[in-house]
Amino acid sequence: MTADIVETTGTADTARWAPGDHILWRYRANAAESIHICRPVTVVQDTAELLAVWLAPGTACVKPQLTDGTSVHHEPLSTRYTKPRTTALSTWLGTGVLKLARPGEPWSVWLFWEHDWRFKNWYVNLEEPRLRWSGGIDSEDHFLDIAVYPDRSWEWKDEDEFAQAQRVGLMTPEQAERARAAGRAAVGLIESWGAPFREGWEDWRPDPAWTVPALPADWHRTGRYRTSAHSRS
Repeated sequence: MTADIVETTGTADTARWAPGDHILWRYRANAAESIHICRPVTVVQDTAELLAVWLAPGTACVKPQLTDGTSVHHEPLSTRYTKPRTTALSTWLGTGVLKLARPGEPWSVWLFWEHDWRFKNWYVNLEEPRLRWSGGIDSEDHFLDIAVYPDRSWEWKDEDEFAQAQRVGLMTPEQAERARAAGRAAVGLIESWGAPFREGWEDWRPDPAWTVPALPADWHRTGRYRTSAHSRS
């Protein structure tokens, strides 16, 4: 289904979402064009410098799943990316996640808390710079990630998945090198404690009046991406 999307130009406020708006945060399947991850989120902030969204507990989402019903992460790594896949509905059961994305950066930064709102960690998700459309943003995950802790220590995550994705052809050598370079740039940002780590987002809390966004029936719809200077995120 093709969305009714009007391509915008310029940096008018109409190209931005307002706090409390519901949008979709989606990922394309690697080496494919189809959407295989979709998470309805609530806009916290949308400016020329930052898009911040809230993934609320209990949100209905879409995730990839093997066609035999096996969870992707329960499948051995050797066959995780080669067995046939489909998508399945799921519910975000953990605590909520605050996602921060700056225009053009090949990663987004996610914040996690414990159930009592004690801050747990930041998570740097390496990905394609996000493309905006009228209903949300689309990206493609690069497998490799970085966990960052309150004491400012950090560690690489999912290096085994990153390597396996290359072995089975889900990433070209050029894509893998760009992801590694992005990771090194993110590490530089972490070690200098640049934005958003120094900005106090760990003390942020969602508006209690916000409702949990619904998953639309046409969550997989496609359309033209916005091309304004503001929306190249």
